[in-house]
Amino acid sequence: MRRKLRMGMVGGGRDAFIGAVHRIAAFMDGEIEMVCGALSSNIEKARQSGEDLHLSPERIYGSYEEMVTREKELPADQRMDFVSIVTPNHLHFGPAKMAMENGFHVVLDKPATFTLEEAKTLKKVIEDTGALFCLTHTYTGYPMVKEARQVIASGKLGNIRKIYVEYPQGWLTNFREGSNYKQAAWRTDPKRSGISGCMGDIGTHAFNMAEYVSGHSVIAMCADMNIVVPGRLLDDDGSVLLKFNNGVSGFLFATQVAAGEENNIKIRVYGDKAGLEWKQEDANSLLLKWLEEPTQILRAGNPYLSSYSRAGTRTPAGHPEGYLEAFANIYRNFAYTLGAKLEGKRPEPEWTDFPGIEEGIRGMAFIENVVRSAASEMKWQPFEV
Repeated sequence: MRRKLRMGMVGGGRDAFIGAVHRIAAFMDGEIEMVCGALSSNIEKARQSGEDLHLSPERIYGSYEEMVTREKELPADQRMDFVSIVTPNHLHFGPAKMAMENGFHVVLDKPATFTLEEAKTLKKVIEDTGALFCLTHTYTGYPMVKEARQVIASGKLGNIRKIYVEYPQGWLTNFREGSNYKQAAWRTDPKRSGISGCMGDIGTHAFNMAEYVSGHSVIAMCADMNIVVPGRLLDDDGSVLLKFNNGVSGFLFATQVAAGEENNIKIRVYGDKAGLEWKQEDANSLLLKWLEEPTQILRAGNPYLSSYSRAGTRTPAGHPEGYLEAFANIYRNFAYTLGAKLEGKRPEPEWTDFPGIEEGIRGMAFIENVVRSAASEMKWQPFEV
């Protein structure tokens, strides 16, 4: 008999932004329940956060080490099946490694780790333990992003020639880390965020989108990174010329100082027969731009779409689905795949369409390569993994 998967969470307590989003996404389809958590490094805040979520007092933990150790001691029909890790970047590696080494599966907020070497180590842990690992690159969960990938894979655009991807934000236009703003404080702090700010935060989303949708891999780059706001310690703006395999060229820009912009990640891919365009501000639409015919607008929820797109759609055509539903698609695919794994069954191909450790490694490689390229006097740098 199928049952709900039991989730534990590291981070995501009171006043945390992304933890609540993860929980909404995890619970949306009724496949997952939360049974325990180490929700804050502050013991009292962890307790209060656990009470907010109606967790049993004995399963509200003061650290991820305590949670993993004590959950492992519980009977198999009670302990958590997997842990969702929603901490700042510098606290990703430790709990993910310990959880998998103790028999638990992992969902991890992006970017995967603090450094590329940590991501490579996690891959070895996954291989050694057989754990299922999911990385929440949310935007690949949108039905029409999945459709864009399938359109390109089908050859409808012809030979791919150009890839443009952008992610403009404006929320760091001012020096917000100078105030009591938790999100700005840690995302611009090298000790918690890593060697890059904007490119590590949203540039990795744009990079992942470009490779996921196009099916091509970056092999070289020429990057420019900027600190626009005085006093900031990490980049808040950047642009990158890209070379993909098979001779495809592209361009990526990500900025957090574009006043008035919110979160309109956008991708355009052009072949020798047609182009396509998707943007988050009109997430239910995918434009197909034909060379000598009128542009088509494909809409989510329609029967003419691929099985991958339809599998990620919950409502009839014309009913908007957005960020939370896209996030939930990542969790649902993970849950379906893990459920099949626990039952010894083969998952459907559509279920396994979620980011994993390979995307995590390439995301961390993107951060390190873009920083290296921006600092170099050479025009182009090879993309090293």
